[in-house]
Amino acid sequence: MSKFKKQIKKLISITLVATLIFGTLSLIGCGGSSKSAGGKNFFFTIRDIDDAFRATLQQSLESAAKSKGATITTKYCGLKSDQQVADIKEAAASGKYSAIICVPTDSSTALQLELAAGDLPVIFLNNKPDDSVLKPNKYVYVASDEYQAGRFQAEYMYDLLGKPKEINAIILMGERNHSGTIGRTEAVKNFFKDNGVTLNIVFNDYANWSDEEADDYMKLFFKTGQKVDVIFCNNDTMALGVIKALKEAGFNTSQIPVAGVDATKEGCQSIANNELNFTVYQNGAKQGEKAIEVAIALADKKDTSKIEGINETKKCFFVDFEKVTKSNVSSYQ
Repeated sequence: MSKFKKQIKKLISITLVATLIFGTLSLIGCGGSSKSAGGKNFFFTIRDIDDAFRATLQQSLESAAKSKGATITTKYCGLKSDQQVADIKEAAASGKYSAIICVPTDSSTALQLELAAGDLPVIFLNNKPDDSVLKPNKYVYVASDEYQAGRFQAEYMYDLLGKPKEINAIILMGERNHSGTIGRTEAVKNFFKDNGVTLNIVFNDYANWSDEEADDYMKLFFKTGQKVDVIFCNNDTMALGVIKALKEAGFNTSQIPVAGVDATKEGCQSIANNELNFTVYQNGAKQGEKAIEVAIALADKKDTSKIEGINETKKCFFVDFEKVTKSNVSSYQ
């Protein structure tokens, strides 16, 4: 082969390789939504994942981010709100992240958390700050409408008890100042008020989402000798603690029905076992997916007003709760 022909062949080979490389890069740059967040890093801060639902949130965030070609860095702050502020400030200063995703330890510190984030957008998750510190396309909230969960609980128990005119109830609440605690509890009270039912709350306290604390409170209540018709718990974990205490005291949930929230694996099994009467499915997986969807949009400085689930304020993105009873619990297991 002549020297000239060799040079032509080499030139053609180089051109083909260049074309292939360019085509590959073009496909990466113009790929589908699964790669739309390629290279983005998000910082996630949460107290811990000791609770089943919080663990689900973290897992769903990591899975959703991975499916979009992004990464999540998680840091646990415990119950120290000042530590959460410091962690966000450090993350923002590092320059590594495109957005902050935060389950506030205390929702009243939201403004401090936003200031710590600097120019980064903040997606609050599962613990709603006051609307006044939220801002469309900058500081937003992703979760489910807590009021809906409490109303579902009250509606179910009202029907189960035969729509009485008066009810003696226990309400065991989650963490103080948590939006889930506030919304779910207020909704229960307001439902009965709206339906003309006298609601006598014979015992209520903060059991902090804990089965052990719920168990302890029930043992304390039994010492009072008071009558109770129904027990509302702000989550399933506390409801299971209540059921344990009821059994030890010689009662069952056909005598004193119990309602929870979250439809955790353990909660659903309890319903299947004819123990827990009712729960409300909070779709942690979809909340995580929605948080990543919103985080990507905010990181890209896109308008979020067209994202499914946005409410009228343009500050919140809601994933609906779902009622879970013995008749449909198999669909959630």
